[in-house]
Amino acid sequence: MEKFTVTQLERISELGGSQALADREFETIQERDSVFRNEEKKLVQQCRGRIKELLADKHMTDSVSVGRTLESWLIGEDFTKVITPTIITRDMLAKMTIDEFHHLSEQVFWLDKKRCLRPMLAPNLYVVMRELHRITNEPVKIFEIGSCFRKESQGAQHMNEFTMLNCVELAAVPDGQQLDEMKRLAHAAMKALGVPEDAYELVTEESTVYGSTVDIEINGLEVASGSYGPHFLDSQWGVFDTWVGIGFGIERLTMALAGSKTIKKFGRSITFIDGQPLHI
Repeated sequence: MEKFTVTQLERISELGGSQALADREFETIQERDSVFRNEEKKLVQQCRGRIKELLADKHMTDSVSVGRTLESWLIGEDFTKVITPTIITRDMLAKMTIDEFHHLSEQVFWLDKKRCLRPMLAPNLYVVMRELHRITNEPVKIFEIGSCFRKESQGAQHMNEFTMLNCVELAAVPDGQQLDEMKRLAHAAMKALGVPEDAYELVTEESTVYGSTVDIEINGLEVASGSYGPHFLDSQWGVFDTWVGIGFGIERLTMALAGSKTIKKFGRSITFIDGQPLHI
């Protein structure tokens, strides 16, 4: 029996073909190639139709929509959106325990000896929430959505540039209630996105930066990670109150909601748009 070639399988995946199609077997090479040509034409037409729908009706990719939905939910929860620099200092990473000896240091895009493209939003948010709390002497609830950069392995679930949305509450939750609040936020975020409770789970994991985290997983794929304090990192930033935070990977979340296996279809790209290839 004949199966699709590696090149044919890559094309089927690129065009969003089903696993059932990819697994098909054939009596001859000629039959295989004939089926591939016909199925490719059908898939290309479907992709063109989705792109036309995006341009004529949706006007917004799914990744943008997911981010905006979470932003609207957070604003409804009285969070304030902030925007911080994508360039941070080596000292800020060191305060997150990521020094030259930490394995994550190898994933950092260094601009020079003292500056890099941020691999996470947390360092800036630590500073902003601390200063806002100092100024107001009141609880602070903020969030940011923006690009982060890491030299990740070029697998189906990683990109060098990806979008994070981090929300954090400082001095807003009594000590002992942080975990309950973090779980509440996680469930509320999924509800805002229209994800039923039986379609995801909260899983406790170990993190090289935060120690223990509670992750949101969809079909075994981590799409968000939450943590809370007081935490051993806090004193580095002059933070001494309780806090609760969750970080969402927007492209991963979009990929999971779409039932796709390829994150690059949903990121910043000049080869894909809204999950559809432009090479059609």
